[in-house]
Amino acid sequence: MDLLGDILKQYWGYDRFLPLQREAMQCALDRHDSLVVLPTGGGKSLCFQAPALAMDGMAVVVSPLLSLMKDQVDALRTNGISAAKIDSTMNARERTAVHQAIQERSLKLLYVSPERMVQPAFIEYLKKAGVSFLVVDEAHCISHWGHDFRPEYRLLKQLREAFPGISMHAFTATATGHVRADIVQELGLRDASVLIGSFDRPNLRYRVQKRTDLFRQVREIIDAHPGESGIIYCIRRDDVDGLCAKLTQAGYKALPYHAGMDEADRKKNQEAFTNETTDIVVATVAFGMGIDKSNVRYVIHGAMPKSVEHYQQETGRAGRDRLEADCILLYSYADFQLWRSIIEKNESEGGDVALNKLEDMARYCDQLSCRHKSLVEYFGEPFPERSCGACDVCLGDIDSRADAQQIGRSILAAVLDLDHMAGPSYTTLVLTGSREERILSKKHNHLPSYGLLDAHDARSVRDWVEQLVRQGYLEKLGEYNVLGLTSKGLSLNRGEETPLLTDRESPRARVSEPRRKAASKKGQSVDLSTFDPALFQVLRQVRREKAAELGVPPFVIFGDVALRDMSCRKPLDRAALLDVQGVGQKKCDAFGDEFLEAIQLHCEGAGSP
Repeated sequence: MDLLGDILKQYWGYDRFLPLQREAMQCALDRHDSLVVLPTGGGKSLCFQAPALAMDGMAVVVSPLLSLMKDQVDALRTNGISAAKIDSTMNARERTAVHQAIQERSLKLLYVSPERMVQPAFIEYLKKAGVSFLVVDEAHCISHWGHDFRPEYRLLKQLREAFPGISMHAFTATATGHVRADIVQELGLRDASVLIGSFDRPNLRYRVQKRTDLFRQVREIIDAHPGESGIIYCIRRDDVDGLCAKLTQAGYKALPYHAGMDEADRKKNQEAFTNETTDIVVATVAFGMGIDKSNVRYVIHGAMPKSVEHYQQETGRAGRDRLEADCILLYSYADFQLWRSIIEKNESEGGDVALNKLEDMARYCDQLSCRHKSLVEYFGEPFPERSCGACDVCLGDIDSRADAQQIGRSILAAVLDLDHMAGPSYTTLVLTGSREERILSKKHNHLPSYGLLDAHDARSVRDWVEQLVRQGYLEKLGEYNVLGLTSKGLSLNRGEETPLLTDRESPRARVSEPRRKAASKKGQSVDLSTFDPALFQVLRQVRREKAAELGVPPFVIFGDVALRDMSCRKPLDRAALLDVQGVGQKKCDAFGDEFLEAIQLHCEGAGSP
């Protein structure tokens, strides 16, 4: 008998486990500590939710955000699972009900914040509550090396001593080797099984473009996703407010989200996005881990993020249902300078680490190699030497200049002529034949490299200089960032290598099908060849109405995978509905009749069987 498989089918409607899910669940069943690193959309929550149902007692989940706890509890209850949260928003009646359920030993999952979890009185309370195992979600928050360090997470180490006979399990979506080691050490995990899933998200299409006209570029992407949910990230609050106002004025359903807003307004806007009463959220990184929405179809970065970890997690909010989604990064070199000033001003502890991560992010923007490969290898995972079929480089959206070697060697000639004593801006002046006084006074207008690139504008030449730095042909040295040649640069100077240089103006946003099919949560390919988009929209409306009636987010009723599968299969009875991906017995009993009726009416109106 496959108990876990039966639970997966009965409560979640899935026939198969995703990679490493069964292994992670088995760690909980075996009461063996674990660290599980799975990408967003990889089914982390199921790794502890399913074994909680298979074991006696109540699993306790430490979660950093109230909104995240609420969404997960709503989803569990909709699936017929006894779950609850304890947080500061609850009234006395709600607290009493949860306390009673704990005393009656009827709860299977309890969600709490890290601050509450480390209170001595609460720890003593849980010791008498029959805890089956402990879960620390978003565990990267415990590490200084992580991208979202939270000091309160460091206090969770005392749980190991408070519950010596209970296993502890840490979960995160993004963790480098440093972060993984920190998590194990700081939580005091004992002989932990470390399960690391693939960081590749084949359903996401990554594109990186120079930012030339932010509003125009953003509109092109939104217009390619009419009526679909998307997130736009900006660095500063003023950028959020300004872009959101322009989008609203242009007729888009957009709302802002940043830390400068009232908490009530942030909550209202997040709920509007989750409940699909608005399509777009324009946000700073404050709009983060609390997003449990599965059907975000695009994520736009209006500026470069501060680290690859941030980028991976933020783009990971797209396509969590494992259906196709677009991730477009619009950047300028000014973003790097802005982030550097912010880091140097605000991050006295861990500032060097943050600056190194910023350099890594800048390199990602400039390099012209497969985006999937670059991201996966950053986290220490090998990637096959083949086209991913789902990024701007592999889809052929980016073309390197045919004269890239000639331009590169011209730039290197200027660096050598200036005897490694000038930075990018001054080198650009020499190359473009500037008549500035400082050039003339130093007689640099007589250098052999003077004016070698005067046929090009200074902004383009400066861009090429930076691209050579990011690709490792040049390096910036010392306090003043003077340019110097690397060993790779010497090879280019001898004509033995050719860089990849692009022009400032990037191709307009394209939306094309990835060559790799998105994997469904059953581990199968989602075949959309018989996908009925009209029926899908009908079912979305039924879902919205049912969600509003119950006061839960629409994806809690059914995810987009389920609705698309219904639109393909067009089931007309409950037995057929249970074959649909993501339809378990509880949801079939609760909502099946309404969706079956909608399918039947649509088929009759369309004249199809």
